[in-house]
Amino acid sequence: MEQYQYRPVRFYVTCFAVTWAFWITAAFVSRSEHDNGISSLLMLFGLISPAVTAVITVLTSGNKALKEDLKRKLVGFYRIRPLNIVAAVVVFMGIVALSILLSLLAGQSLNQFAFTEDFSFSIGGTSALLTILLAAVIEEVGWRGYGEDSVASYFSWFTESIIFGFVWAIWHLPLFWIEGTYHYGLKELGIGYVLNFLISVNPLGFLTTWVYVKNNRSMLACIIFHLFVNTMQEKIAMTPQTKCVETIVVLLAAVVVVLTNKKMFFEKEHIGNLLEYNKEL
Repeated sequence: MEQYQYRPVRFYVTCFAVTWAFWITAAFVSRSEHDNGISSLLMLFGLISPAVTAVITVLTSGNKALKEDLKRKLVGFYRIRPLNIVAAVVVFMGIVALSILLSLLAGQSLNQFAFTEDFSFSIGGTSALLTILLAAVIEEVGWRGYGEDSVASYFSWFTESIIFGFVWAIWHLPLFWIEGTYHYGLKELGIGYVLNFLISVNPLGFLTTWVYVKNNRSMLACIIFHLFVNTMQEKIAMTPQTKCVETIVVLLAAVVVVLTNKKMFFEKEHIGNLLEYNKEL
């Protein structure tokens, strides 16, 4: 069977070009009095662009192994290691709790342990909870369906996590100019909160990579973790100031995860033969 050669540059250039075209247009439309939900629709089109790009890339690759790999990653329940997912969930719950407790030193309130009344955003009139679910599923189909593997096929998982975290952060940029988004609200609060969001994405990427690889590159495992993270970020009443503290705590958690999983993050045996590499890590 012919070995498949991943093309990360082509994939990410396509994702950025299509996503940003929709989102930059949405930024202008959101300021119009004639918006009528058009900006939300454009946001949705931008959100699904990486997933569509990943699926098209795989299906037109002409490589049977790559197609089978995508199928296994999405529906291969046998690939999941439940204890790892539980551990990841517990780790993130600890991150949130510790962040709130540390924020008390800066004058924040214990009331942050309460649940918010609603989510901060929705798309096109869709319920906020369904929006969170769709965002988790759609993003993971794109990033874990092709994006992360396309970088990991050339680098260790540690280096891949750095590269992907940076790319993933930059991908969000147009959202800061679309009125009504969570990201637009951060920009209104100040540039420091924008930078905090962009920085926080990178260490969070290490945690997601940990879940992904430890579950035998299961897209489903990442969807579960992504959904939990999004829900916690939305439903726990953390202040923007506490989320700055959270970035530091996530970074520390990422360091611990890397140090306790050095074999996984630094091995290079999978490079060049990712589709055939099945060693337990």
